[in-house]
Amino acid sequence: MSVMEIEAIKKVLPHRYPFLLVDRVLELEDKRIVTLKNVSGNEDYFNGHFPGKPLMPGVLQVEAMAQSGCIMLMERHVEDVENNLVVFTNINKAKFRKSVVPGDQLRMEVLLTNQRRNFTTMEGTATVDGNVVCELEATAAIVPKEDE
Repeated sequence: MSVMEIEAIKKVLPHRYPFLLVDRVLELEDKRIVTLKNVSGNEDYFNGHFPGKPLMPGVLQVEAMAQSGCIMLMERHVEDVENNLVVFTNINKAKFRKSVVPGDQLRMEVLLTNQRRNFTTMEGTATVDGNVVCELEATAAIVPKEDE
């Protein structure tokens, strides 16, 4: 059972196709979120990454986890969602363990590990079929939209 479907996600995230990389929220807590990205062979980036051996770019795996963390922050830690954005300020310790290919379902778990005022630190892990494919630590700031 999902907590948020795509239309609810679109109310929280400013991203749209082809850059909206979270399809569903499975679990949402104050300091933890679990999301899914269904990796389709129809994704535009597969045309060039790589023809004949399509791989989901690591940077998009990182972005999908960042969007997952953004959903958690906007839903649980931002009072004025309409007038604020979450912007990522740093990505640390990103590691790519296995390839992500069309047909995979990317399951992402993001944990809020620290928050001081409007600055946060999160850790994320992405898996496919229970195997870790990507890990990272990221920092973000919650900022007013007019300051973007």
